[in-house]
Amino acid sequence: MTDGLTAERSAIERAVRGVLLDALNAYADDHAVASTLAGHLDRMDEPLRVAIAGKMKSGKSTLLNALVGEEIAPTDASECTRILTWYQYGSRPRVTLMPNSGPPRELPIRRVDGRLRLDIGDDLPDDVERLAVEWPSRSLRAMTIVDTPGIDSLSAAVSRRAMTFLTPEDEPSSADAIIYLLRHLHASDVNFLESFRDTAAGKATMVNTIGVLSRADEIGVGRIDAMISARAVAARYRDHPVVRQLCSTVVPVDGLLAQAGRTLRQAEYSAIESMAKYPRELTNAMLVSVDRFTRPDAPVPVSAEQRAALLDRLGVFGVRLALTFVRAGMRDSTALAQELVRRSGLEELRELLDVHFAERGGLLKSRSALLGLDGVLREHPRDGTELLGAEVERILAGAHEFRELALLSALRSARVSFGSFGEEEDLTAERLLGATGTLSTQRLGLGPNATIAEIRSSALDALRQWRTRAESPLIDRETAEACQVIARTCEGVLADM
Repeated sequence: MTDGLTAERSAIERAVRGVLLDALNAYADDHAVASTLAGHLDRMDEPLRVAIAGKMKSGKSTLLNALVGEEIAPTDASECTRILTWYQYGSRPRVTLMPNSGPPRELPIRRVDGRLRLDIGDDLPDDVERLAVEWPSRSLRAMTIVDTPGIDSLSAAVSRRAMTFLTPEDEPSSADAIIYLLRHLHASDVNFLESFRDTAAGKATMVNTIGVLSRADEIGVGRIDAMISARAVAARYRDHPVVRQLCSTVVPVDGLLAQAGRTLRQAEYSAIESMAKYPRELTNAMLVSVDRFTRPDAPVPVSAEQRAALLDRLGVFGVRLALTFVRAGMRDSTALAQELVRRSGLEELRELLDVHFAERGGLLKSRSALLGLDGVLREHPRDGTELLGAEVERILAGAHEFRELALLSALRSARVSFGSFGEEEDLTAERLLGATGTLSTQRLGLGPNATIAEIRSSALDALRQWRTRAESPLIDRETAEACQVIARTCEGVLADM
């Protein structure tokens, strides 16, 4: 059994490739335009581009390292954090500097204490268009991750560089999707998310964006139950009327803990194990402050330098959590690393990336390509290209998966509601449209082990229900059309069985 509307998804991608090839033929005599169109066509075969965005010191680079599983993004306040940096799969490590003018040049690979160090030499950040880091990480095969400078940088040029990449005025965003980090919900966060959604060319929807409540351990002030507090805050953000229509969801992640878990070293485990042999009251008193924990005369057999390094790698929350697990009998560094990752919230985020981005990768890339072509046709009109513009509009308006995305966005923004059918019907509709995953079982709210007979029965019931609603004389035309979209989704589920 396929994963729901798979045949239509493939048909969309074929249609997009076809109209791009027709456009390339139409503009074959214009090298600049043809190059742009070829870029959009090539992008269809590239991994999905996911940008990590947020304010300065929101934990973007730390989260990127956690996702990749290696410390390849600089997390200090170096000049490289002011530069747009692409992390993509490569058969060998390689770093290339792309200047604003002049040829690209390869930078030396240098690692210090297991961390990749990027050095742009005599170049100034404002003179660099971007850095391209190629790395043989399995995590980068499915998506290219773009680390963006802080959108609230004190340097206007740095902030503008990030915004131009994410929300250009006259062309589609170079990012197919965004992970947006926020520590507290400020007006600047809302303004950015609205700009990503409302960009005329980008026309992004909430399906493109996942919100991450970053540095989640700080919400609970490093207490052992900090992530419980963070989940409660993330839930409030998810239900916030503005955030709800700008992000598909919001999840808490302790990026530092996740990064430490993905890259935990045996020496760090040994230091934790040594301290865990001492009374809990002693280590708890030490963890009251950084100064106390790193005092040279602390009565534990771990040097002040090692303790400072542990705080740098795990944070107060991570050290406290690791001590708890080791005292409970966890005698293996691998098991501790896995548990730290699990507690960090990273696994939930990775599952969401699979559901919202990877499963829709072809669709999101097709959408970006169509919007790029639409921009070319508007900016460079010529005789004979009217049919190309009509085909772009036909695909965007007629393809069912694009209609699903549009309806999801309308439901989240309350422009459409099925509340008259029941209190939970908006949530049911979102689920059927793929908000929690595009597998048939996920759309229907069934368990992963549901039988084909159970899936068919549930899909038929949903199809009858939404067809009946679409034909009701008591609802307006817009609601009826929305019901028809969901009924078509149910038909697709049945057709793919």
